Amino acid sequence: MRPLLFTVTTDLNYDQRMQRICGSLAAHGYDVLLVGREWPSSRPLTSQPYRQHRLRCWFSKGKLFYLEFNLRLLFYLLGQQAAAWCAIDLDTALPVWLRSRLGGQPFVYDAHELFTEVPEVVARPGVQRLWRLVERFIVPRTQLAYTVGPALAQVFELRYGRRFEVVRNISRLEPLKLPPAPDRPEGYIVYQGALNAGRGLEALLDAMPRVAGRLVVCGDGDLSAELRARAEALGLLGSGQVEFRGFVLPAELREVTRHAAVGIMLLENQGMSYYYSLANKFFDYLHAGVPQLIVDFPEYRRLNDEYDVAEVVALTPDAIADALNRLLRDDVARYRELAENCRRARQELNWQREEAHLLALYDTLLTPQSLT
Repeated sequence: MRPLLFTVTTDLNYDQRMQRICGSLAAHGYDVLLVGREWPSSRPLTSQPYRQHRLRCWFSKGKLFYLEFNLRLLFYLLGQQAAAWCAIDLDTALPVWLRSRLGGQPFVYDAHELFTEVPEVVARPGVQRLWRLVERFIVPRTQLAYTVGPALAQVFELRYGRRFEVVRNISRLEPLKLPPAPDRPEGYIVYQGALNAGRGLEALLDAMPRVAGRLVVCGDGDLSAELRARAEALGLLGSGQVEFRGFVLPAELREVTRHAAVGIMLLENQGMSYYYSLANKFFDYLHAGVPQLIVDFPEYRRLNDEYDVAEVVALTPDAIADALNRLLRDDVARYRELAENCRRARQELNWQREEAHLLALYDTLLTPQSLT
């Protein structure tokens, strides 16, 4: 067995990308250990075909959290062995690089996002300068680097003059065949993902009083309390038009999405990380046969031009409300067309195809020739 160790700052129960990556590598014969973070509210770890470990921290956010987590992670890694060490994003990269250097094994960097350009970092120039220093140190020292989409890969390659592979965060194609697209939209509007800055959630809530439908929000984050207060002020909670469900485990989330009528994939242009992103929710909606609203960012526009599974909208309450009402009530033919396109696209855009590239990357990295 070839041991691989991956590190994240997320709660492992909800990190679908890492569940796919680690599950595929484990099924391919690797001994995989995924290390993450335990919150006071964390549920017991869900069973996976790979090993898992969560670190407890006194601090939950800010500089003290990152300092504490990285120190705890380093001490934990010193007691582990691996054939390759993989850091997910910059916030775990330094201790993972150091452990790989001490052991003389390959160091891998999986960029789920352009960490130095996320809204929470862009808004604080001093913090951004610090993370850019970390990025400039880490990226040139990787033996393998990959990210979630071609646009982000190009940004990294232009910055550092080295190749970034692409492993997209695509949903697994389930064997259950979806029924034909409904004659009329059935179900609610669903948003899945973090409740953080730059997700377009304020505009979405402001649109809802005009929308002929109900919104289910699955996720949590820094803006959770603020968004709930906004929905309350708009009268959306008392009327039941908006429901916040908090964190939802992936298996449950797939069921929630499968019964939705429309998905929400809106982002604000608050930095290159969001602008060049390719989020897993785009594929989750598509695999559920659910049309969605998207913003006109490069990766989503490129895929939608090819597969036509979404409506592109401006990020304003009026535009969002008009688009939702058109799909839910006014243009049933267009809704059915998008839903049918989702069913066709999932046969091409699925994890079974994507994982072949992932497996080839690690097999090549760990061949005897590459380790000499």
